[in-house]
Amino acid sequence: MSAAADGLPPWQPLPGVPPSRLGESPLWLGDEGVLLWVDIPGRQLNEWRAADGRWCHWALPAEAGCIAPLPGGALLLAMRDGLFRFERRSGERIRLAEPPYDAAEQRFNDGKADPQGRLWVGTIHEPREPAAAALYRWADGRLERVAGDVTVSNGLAWSPDGRRMYWSDTKAHRVDMLDFDPGDGSVAQRRPFVQFAPKPADGRPAAYGGRPDGAAVDAEGAYWVAMFEGQRLLRLSPAGAVLAELPLPVRCPTMPCFGGPDLRTLFVTTSGDRPPEERAAQPLAGCVLMRRVDVPGLPVNYVRP
Repeated sequence: MSAAADGLPPWQPLPGVPPSRLGESPLWLGDEGVLLWVDIPGRQLNEWRAADGRWCHWALPAEAGCIAPLPGGALLLAMRDGLFRFERRSGERIRLAEPPYDAAEQRFNDGKADPQGRLWVGTIHEPREPAAAALYRWADGRLERVAGDVTVSNGLAWSPDGRRMYWSDTKAHRVDMLDFDPGDGSVAQRRPFVQFAPKPADGRPAAYGGRPDGAAVDAEGAYWVAMFEGQRLLRLSPAGAVLAELPLPVRCPTMPCFGGPDLRTLFVTTSGDRPPEERAAQPLAGCVLMRRVDVPGLPVNYVRP
C-alpha cells in the first residue's frame, strides 16, 4: 500500500526543521501540542510546536538514546553518561542514576515509560559482539537489570490493556513478546513475536526488507515498527500478521509515534547519516516525516516521579 493509495495525504517533513544525523525517540505531549525527539550523534534535543510550527533545540553534552516525559514539563533523558532529569525551561540537567555499563562500549538506546509510570530503557553494545546489551527498569529511584542477551535493544511498546510488552533486538532482526504484570512491573514468558529475514550476504538493498527499530502501538492493539534500511513501516496484528505496509521516501526510518489532537497524525524519525549517493537520491533522510492515519495511537505514558 502506498502512502496515497489509502486515500490519505502522503508523507510530509516537519516544515522549517533541519534534518538530524540520527533522529530518535519521538514523543507527543498532547497537553502542549508539542513533538519532542533527539538526534543521538548530533547530541541535540528538539522541540516542535504544532500550533505555530516553532522549532527549538538544546545542545546536549553526550548522546541521548531516548527521552520520556515527567509531569510538569520536565523530561527524563537516558544518556551515555547516565539517567538525567532535564528541565526544558532552564536547560538544567540533574543526574538520577549512573550508567550501569562501560560507557566506552555501551550507551542507553530505546526507552519508554510503561502505563504505570516506570521507565524501561535498553542499551546498545557498540562492538556488536557479544550480545552484551540489556534492558533496565527504573522505578522508585532504582535502576534494575531485567533482561539481556541482545545487541541493540529497541522496539519497546505495550498493548492497550498493558498486559503485553514488546521488545526487539535490531541486530537479530527479531521482535519478542513478554507477559507484563502491571502491578509490579515484572515480565515473563519471553517468546518470539516476529522474526524478519536477515540482510542478504550480497547487500542488495532491493532484496532486503529491513530490521526492526523503534515502535508504537495503536488503539486497536496493532504494533507499528520502523524497518531500518527497509524504507517502510509495518503495522502488525497482535498475532504478528502484517496488516499494512507503508512505504517511506527514505531508506532508514527509526521510530514512529502518534500525535495531533486526535492521535491520528503519525510522526516518524529517520536517519540522515547515510552514504552521499543515498542522501542525493533521498533528500528527506534525517527529517521527521508525518502523515495522517485511520486508527489513532495511544497517548504517551508519563514517568512517575
